[in-house]
Amino acid sequence: MDVGRAARRVVIDPAGPVLVEGPVEVDLGDGRTAVSDRFMVAICACRRSRSFPWCDTSHRRRSRPGRDQADGRGTDVPADSGPGEGPGTR
Repeated sequence: MDVGRAARRVVIDPAGPVLVEGPVEVDLGDGRTAVSDRFMVAICACRRSRSFPWCDTSHRRRSRPGRDQADGRGTDVPADSGPGEGPGTR
């Protein structure tokens, strides 16, 4: 680790995003850099996010109320993505 640079805490959730203490810069590999100055950043690990590299909870699934409830199975549909920060690329 470089002298003078503080270590960042990274939390890996097997069922969700990678949580990184911010602020962060993410090299997207195509020459672009995504930037977030939030204190905690959720980085998408499933690549389903519409705001990749940021997690928009697309990895979650839920049952739609009122449909297929009689047989108890439900229907898997993607969870709604809530408001959040945009792509933040530069």
